[in-house]
Amino acid sequence: MNQSARRIGRTLALVLPVVLVLSGTLAVTRVNWSGGSQSVLTASSEDVSTPAKTRAPQEALRDRLLLELQEKNPGVALTTLQQEVDARPSLAKHCAWIARALGRAAVRQYGPSRAQSYARPVCDTAFATGVAHSV
Repeated sequence: MNQSARRIGRTLALVLPVVLVLSGTLAVTRVNWSGGSQSVLTASSEDVSTPAKTRAPQEALRDRLLLELQEKNPGVALTTLQQEVDARPSLAKHCAWIARALGRAAVRQYGPSRAQSYARPVCDTAFATGVAHSV
């Protein structure tokens, strides 16, 4: 009986500090230290089992071209779109969708008549369609 009591004591001596540290850490992360009444999200409350969403190549290209349209002009963005589709033929099925998005963005930034002046035969007439549908 003496050895079993000693074994239980050793187990508690090892486990108890770990339990206390973990419970104290969790308690500290749950405290709203800012003093406000809003809830605070903590790292321990995140769902880590959900995988990060990856963006499709066509969405990344569209976002990059929309930024290029804002920084430069729609003509440059359309040229880049044509080059990307030529380099990666798998993007061809998304070309019209991207060109229409560029057309809508061009109308927002430049107005309908100026946006239409940048129209090119990239992806058929999708850019012009995007401009026309935004008016």
